[in-house]
Formats: sequence, C-alpha cells, structure tokens
Amino acid sequence: MEMKENVFTGKTVSEAIEAGLAALSATKDQVEIEVLEEGKKKLFGSIPAQVKITLKKTDGERAVQFLEGLFEVLGMQAQPELVGEDEKIVIDLKAEKARSLIGRRGEVIDAIQVLAGAVANTGREEYKRVVVDCENYREEREETLRHVAEKLAAKAIRMGKKVRLEPMNPYERRIIHSALVDNEEVTTKSEGKEPARYVVIIPKKMKTYEKKDRYSRDRRDDRRDGRGKGYSDRKFGERKPYPKRELPKEDTPQSSGTSLHRDSSSSGYRKGSFNGFFGTFLGNSRETQAEEQTTAPETEKPESDEE
Repeated sequence: MEMKENVFTGKTVSEAIEAGLAALSATKDQVEIEVLEEGKKKLFGSIPAQVKITLKKTDGERAVQFLEGLFEVLGMQAQPELVGEDEKIVIDLKAEKARSLIGRRGEVIDAIQVLAGAVANTGREEYKRVVVDCENYREEREETLRHVAEKLAAKAIRMGKKVRLEPMNPYERRIIHSALVDNEEVTTKSEGKEPARYVVIIPKKMKTYEKKDRYSRDRRDDRRDGRGKGYSDRKFGERKPYPKRELPKEDTPQSSGTSLHRDSSSSGYRKGSFNGFFGTFLGNSRETQAEEQTTAPETEKPESDEE
C-alpha cells in the first residue's frame, strides 16, 4: 500500500520495501530506504511496518541540482538542463546573457564544467566525463581548434621546427591531439604543468640548424695573437693616441680663407700664415685699420713737455 511521500507499509519491513520497489519500478540499488516503523505485534492486533523509499538521483541529476544552487548563490540567471548521461554526462545551460556565462575563451564555462564533473563523479569508481555547453559553444570551439591545429601543423612541417600552442584545458588539448592523430608528418605531445599545460606539434623531419658562434675559439685565438681585426694592445681606459697633423708651410695660400699666424717678433698678427684654424674672416673697416696700424713700423714719440 502506497502512502504520501513514497511511504510504504507492510506486515514487516521487508514486505514494505518489496511493495515500494514494485510501485517505483526500481531495484534496491537505485533507491534510498528509510525505515519509519519496525512493526509490532500486540495482544489485540498489530502495528504495520513503514518505510520511505526515494529514488536515488543519477550522477547527471546531482550535477544539475548542484549547478542550480550555484547559480542561485552567484546571482546568475541561468537554468541547467540534463541532455544525456549514457557515455558522458551532457548539461546544457540556458541563459539570457550567454557571453558572460561563457567568459573570455570559455574560462567561465570551463570552470563550471570542472565543478559539475567533480560533483557527478563523487562516489564513483570510474570517472565519467561531464560536458557543460551553452548555445553550441563547444561545437564551435572544437571546429576552431581543429582549424588551428591543421594550420600550425603545416607551419611546423614547412619550418622543420617544433610549434608550441597556448595553454589549454585537458578537453581542448584532447581536441588538438585527435585532430592531428592521422597526420603522418607530425606528432603531438603535451608539456608543462596545470593550469599552464600546452600542446607541442613536432615534425617528424626536423631540420638541423648550425648555431653560429660570434666569438669562436679560432677567432678568439686570432685576437689574442694580434691577427684578428680590431686587435689592440691598449689597456682598458687608456686613451687612443691621435695622429699628428702636418701643418702647411708658411707663405702658402690657404683655400679655406684667411688664416692668421702670430709673429713672435711683433705683438700683432700678419696675413698669409697658418694659425691652426680654418674659416673665412669677416671683419669691418675699423678692425682692418687697427690691424694695419699694429703691423706698421713704430715712429718716434715726441718728447714730453713735462719736466
């Protein structure tokens, strides 16, 4: 006899359980049983046994229930829906603002998927994969990753070098590996540590590059022996000597302009000599007259009238 809230009765506890399993079309492993009354025999009559039988939630249902509570706490307007849980558990999210729920490069929805997977696999011996999707994001992302994998594989083959991809989660790395598993010219492997683990595409025909040493042993020996270019015996901080400039002979016309040379026998200057600088002298008539006076011979001074 079935009562409210899946409570079943019988003469004994076992009879009540059998009645409840038959009514729910379930096995003992699929339900949770709570004994409410053991059942007693009295002098006049008896008290029947009562049990409460509740169907166990599946792994996917438990994950959905967890996400409902998570979105309520976070204040996010989203509703999880269980799509299937045969080979893998698939949960689809319905939300008005799907972009904020997915996040940049799927960071938010990936975090939600990790939490849902942890809840769904609680108490399980074998791990069951959980996929959380929103507005077909997973399919579009998978197509993009496959295109990127093929493009970078062609680059690795052309250059003959390894090509490293950006860090990805295990689900996306698995897509890269599966996209290139049939490629006969490259192999793939994952390197690094979580959460910065990444995929490396390796061409099977690697090109060898000779590393050029700017300061090879032979070149260092030549410099040490003085045969190398730019060799110098100067010590650090020592000033390099400048070559001595040859001055032109006197009474030689200078193409660069008028040069002046001090005459040791007189206090002035005279034309036609080199004085160590070049350039055209621009003066006025007063300076020219002053110069002519300095070069003129000295005249006898008149005697002073002073006694």
